[in-house]
Amino acid sequence: MTGFDTASGSLIERALFNHRRWVVLICAIVTLLLGWQATRLTLNASFEKTIPASHPYIRNFLANQAELSGLGNAVRIAVANPRGSIYDGAYLDTLRKLSDEVFLVPGVARNQMKSLWTPTTRWVGVTEDGLEGGPVIPDGYDGSAKSLGQLQANIARSGEIGQIVALDGKSSVIFVPLLARDAEGRALDYGALAIRLEALRMKYEAQGVRIHITGFAKIVGDLIEGVRAVLLFFALAVAICTAMVYAYTRCVRSTGLVVAASLIAVVWQLGLLPTLGFALDPYSILVPFLVFAIGMSHGAQKMNGIMQDIGRGLRSLDRSENADRSAQREGLRELQLVAARYTFRRLFLAGLTALLADAVGFAVLLVIDIQAIRELAIAASTGVAVLIFTNLILLPVLLSYTGVSAQAAQRSLRSENEEGGGLWSWLDRFTQRRWATATVVGAALLAAGGYAASTQLKIGDLDPGAPELRADSRYNRDVGFMNAAYGASSDVLAVMVQTPAQQCSRYETLNKVDALEWQLRQLEGVESTQTLALLNRRVLTGLNEGNPKWYEFLPNQDMLNTVTASAPRGLYNDGCSLLTVYLFLRDHKAETLARVVDHVEGFAKANDTADVKFQLAAGSAGIEAATNIVVRDAWRHMLFLVYGAVVLLCFITFRSWRAVVVAVLPLVLTSLLAEALMVGLGMGVKVATLPVIALGVGIGVDYALYILSITLARLREGQSLSQAYLHALLFTGKVVMLTGVTLAAGVATWVFSPIKFQADMGLLLAFMFLWNMLGALVLLPALAHFLLKPAQQGLPHSREAGDPALSGATT
Repeated sequence: MTGFDTASGSLIERALFNHRRWVVLICAIVTLLLGWQATRLTLNASFEKTIPASHPYIRNFLANQAELSGLGNAVRIAVANPRGSIYDGAYLDTLRKLSDEVFLVPGVARNQMKSLWTPTTRWVGVTEDGLEGGPVIPDGYDGSAKSLGQLQANIARSGEIGQIVALDGKSSVIFVPLLARDAEGRALDYGALAIRLEALRMKYEAQGVRIHITGFAKIVGDLIEGVRAVLLFFALAVAICTAMVYAYTRCVRSTGLVVAASLIAVVWQLGLLPTLGFALDPYSILVPFLVFAIGMSHGAQKMNGIMQDIGRGLRSLDRSENADRSAQREGLRELQLVAARYTFRRLFLAGLTALLADAVGFAVLLVIDIQAIRELAIAASTGVAVLIFTNLILLPVLLSYTGVSAQAAQRSLRSENEEGGGLWSWLDRFTQRRWATATVVGAALLAAGGYAASTQLKIGDLDPGAPELRADSRYNRDVGFMNAAYGASSDVLAVMVQTPAQQCSRYETLNKVDALEWQLRQLEGVESTQTLALLNRRVLTGLNEGNPKWYEFLPNQDMLNTVTASAPRGLYNDGCSLLTVYLFLRDHKAETLARVVDHVEGFAKANDTADVKFQLAAGSAGIEAATNIVVRDAWRHMLFLVYGAVVLLCFITFRSWRAVVVAVLPLVLTSLLAEALMVGLGMGVKVATLPVIALGVGIGVDYALYILSITLARLREGQSLSQAYLHALLFTGKVVMLTGVTLAAGVATWVFSPIKFQADMGLLLAFMFLWNMLGALVLLPALAHFLLKPAQQGLPHSREAGDPALSGATT
């Protein structure tokens, strides 16, 4: 210590440690400012941000959204009468009151809202005098038996049974389209809307009806409510990680500093989001978890190095028995500073490279054309950038003041000096040929099995209802009620047919629509359809006493014009320039959606003209189909980018292609096994699981960086692979294990989240973190046996091998 040169080290090291008070002061000011900014952070979501806005299907949908009925962002409120049918005066009075209240809810597109009580719900009937019609609620309705009988007859002739009236007549639907922004340009507050809907549910269920609510806005509301519950898991993750680090160090002050530095990183990250104009949503709410867990793992590495160096220095202080107490205190302060600088010098590059790899794992998510995922990538990359300052810079500076307890330092040094048996000697066996060969062969078999299983991995959602929520959630129970009561799936795909203005009823156009509809009805997975052409067939049959012989599509333009004039506007727009082909699908699995869109695209290619265009796609299933296409295209592209970036960073760090292969192959094995696990658990590759693949690779390489950095440094000094790897285990073995378990524990708590996709992400991330740790401890030395023998590593001898600050560490 007496010979330590304060002018030594890199420019960054000298700037930081020779001006420690300024570093602490600046970080404290930034923490206060960003902490204040974090109080302005909002929690919300947007329908538009969850869809791939630049995909051709979505561009077509957004271009025609204002003219599509029931295919955009809407809520369906089913009101059931548990005491009988809807033809009950008390029930209808309750329905009217609820419909009026919903009409006044902010964000509702009132001109498109539809229920039994809105004038847009009409009936059409055939009499001896021709076609007659009107609102389904009869004029002069007074709740009498006569009025109820007339209402029942009107509904039977309205075509709304199975649409807004249940097949069993025991419930009806209030259809509530939503505006993206209000009259003042403010975005729809989904959280407030969901609270308002739940208040209406409670109010009217107390009056004797049962309310079932579905739609994107309700999903988001339930997600936001679940996110609030997730905050409890964050507190639990903090407690688990703190307990693990303390169990390793047995030092309260150093554990407290590591936790504090990681929490400061979370505060900075949350404060930067509103500064950059972002809000938290159900996807990005998970980012603070990851930032904290990554910060704890890297902080543990810094604390471990300082503990070992202080342990070495304490020997000198213990031998200075004649020195007075003040001199020993001064020596201890100097020791803490020197230990912090040595640790910074050893581990800054490895830690920086590891965090850059983490950042790359997040940044590649930007290739996914979904704004919510891109904002997740930006939030996560911001959090990782913050960790460079809080955990690589601020933490060592703070530890240079506080140090660690003498007992913890001595315990750490004893652990480092254990050269005998135990776990480390057992792990060292994987550097021997027999164990290495068996390990590599076993890994190859696992990789082959994982790859075979991964070929069965599906794209998209595999579960009915809203896959973002648990199967037994209130929302998915409501979806089950809707599907059973109304006989139509909630998975609707719409084909838009563009025509010149006022020409949507031309025979040539409707004849093609009729042909497409017939072909789609033959496809597996299509349950029913609804088009203007089908309405013409039904009206023609009705005008001829219901004779099925008239169930034809006649080439009579006058008849087509007459039927079109009285048809519901949902089948065509006001300008008669857009027809809508509704497809009700059995499910929203990728195979079903792909089968339908492939057929429609083939039909459009053969039948499109200069005036008539068949375009995909609207409806919930149409948006899902576009999302699946984007996810499928981004899946392999994203893997290529993240592995390419990790390979490049590893090559820059190790300067050896052999070392790169040793570091990356365990990651590949984990990726294959993770995909096989997804198949086994019934998960598909979708928006929620796609980020996990990139994150698992980007964060998983951290283990190899710390292990290989020390191993290669020792190999450069001329040691055998066994000696070099054993030293790496003694120096960072426990910390690598601690890192893996800490990261896994930090995300494993998500498994209990009420939000299904968060639980899926937590399970997959925990699996990948643990398997990457095992790969670094077991498969890495086995591969090194064949690729990193001292004569084969191909790296120049480190010029700084003799530097005590760099001995056994990354150069």
